[in-house]
Amino acid sequence: MVFVNAVRGLCMALADSVPGVSGGTIAFLLGFYDRFISSLDDLFRGGKQERIEAFKFLVQLGIGWVVGMTLAILVLTQVFESHIYAISSLFIGFILFAIPLVIHEEKTTLSGHMKWIFYVLIGIVFVVAVSSFNPVSGSTGSGVGSLLYVYVGGIIAISAMVLPGISGSTLLLIMGLYIPVLSAVRSLMGLNFSALPTVLFFALGVVSGAFLIIRLLRYLMSKYRAQMIFLIIGLMLGSIYSVILGPTTLEIPKDAMTLETFSILFFLIGGAVIFGLQAMKMTIEKK
Repeated sequence: MVFVNAVRGLCMALADSVPGVSGGTIAFLLGFYDRFISSLDDLFRGGKQERIEAFKFLVQLGIGWVVGMTLAILVLTQVFESHIYAISSLFIGFILFAIPLVIHEEKTTLSGHMKWIFYVLIGIVFVVAVSSFNPVSGSTGSGVGSLLYVYVGGIIAISAMVLPGISGSTLLLIMGLYIPVLSAVRSLMGLNFSALPTVLFFALGVVSGAFLIIRLLRYLMSKYRAQMIFLIIGLMLGSIYSVILGPTTLEIPKDAMTLETFSILFFLIGGAVIFGLQAMKMTIEKK
């Protein structure tokens, strides 16, 4: 299971690193989301044995996550801006092909609870409203205000990353922090320590956000699962709008994606990746 969990972590990292589907969505599709959330919560607040089991599981996930995120950082900062429309089309493929799978996975939960379907609209409106704010320029400074903004970005990003639905990277894109944060991490990997404050404050935000959000998510998914699933579907649908606006948040802004700049090829590749992950889940469950 160590290898399987490492592969799961790698898949989560690849999703977390790009605006589109969150790592939480991947965990959901691969069937280990509840264990993932429970392990994070147990690590902070569980008993001794619960913490040990949670630590083992999260370390196994973490190995794959670090490998996946390292690969993504080394590659994405090089190709993201120059191929923004192709990558955005890929993200939309991730989202649209993932939604039917989420519905299928939760059909028992959703059956008989259609009265809560308006939560889909709430999720869509929330993401569209956030995306409609003018994004910050794709750069960060080293002043206190900029670093605090990066810290808040870390809190928001991790909250979205662990929630199936809108990607934390999508929110970083909206906030104008996606390229700056990836570039800072890449610079630090190249031993450029001038990027350390940005990376440090972002990491502190991630830890703070995880501590604050995990217990709440575990409670909501347990007590109000149908409402949360409908909300997640709405967040995913709304994130398509965010991806379409993604090119406008680059350091050198480009036009929002249109039908002319949309790539059907990369859209279908995104769908193929999602169905590949689903096939991997089915293979794991048979063992």
